[in-house]
Amino acid sequence: MNSSLLGSSAAPWHIILLITALSLLPAVIMSVTPFVRLLVVFHFLRQALGTQTSPSNQILIGLALFLSWFVMQPVLGTIYAQAILPLSQEKITIEEALARTAEPMRTFMLRYAREKDLALFLQSAGVPRPSSEKDIPVRVVIPAYILSELHAGFQIGAALFIPFAVIDLAVAFLTTSVGLMQLPPIVLSTPLKIFLFVAVDGWNLLVSSLLRGLH
Repeated sequence: MNSSLLGSSAAPWHIILLITALSLLPAVIMSVTPFVRLLVVFHFLRQALGTQTSPSNQILIGLALFLSWFVMQPVLGTIYAQAILPLSQEKITIEEALARTAEPMRTFMLRYAREKDLALFLQSAGVPRPSSEKDIPVRVVIPAYILSELHAGFQIGAALFIPFAVIDLAVAFLTTSVGLMQLPPIVLSTPLKIFLFVAVDGWNLLVSSLLRGLH
């Protein structure tokens, strides 16, 4: 009887942990996955095409979310095998599971975090220069990774803007040279940019380039 009561008393703690994990899930996705980089690139692309609200924010967020899940599959598989499965079988404690979860995530983030960003947060935190990557604290790795992902997203987005900006300039020059001063260049350039993007299978090219950069 007492053992059954003790077993039932542990259930609320599991529920509390689950609710806490779910509430932190959006922040975790934005902090330790490529979600930020992908979403920034997609928004840059939409602005470069001049379509304003198409694709909608919901579509871009959904695409970035599932691409992030696709990229993170190897890491998630490692976490499941090393942390979640042993925890569900009560072979390890919650503290051990959290430690085993952090290590694959740390390895993933360090692969894309720039040394400049890591050095910035190491200096700001007053942490001595570590002898190896394993000695870098997580509180330094996560913000450095986010900053690096923002840099990568803006870098790719700026590169996307160049061909579309050339089209805008060319159309503006042509409309001005033929005397169509009252016709906004965007009226002609936007369909032209969309046609060019579709003709070269732009979504496939963009996503394949992003995935290659994340593997």
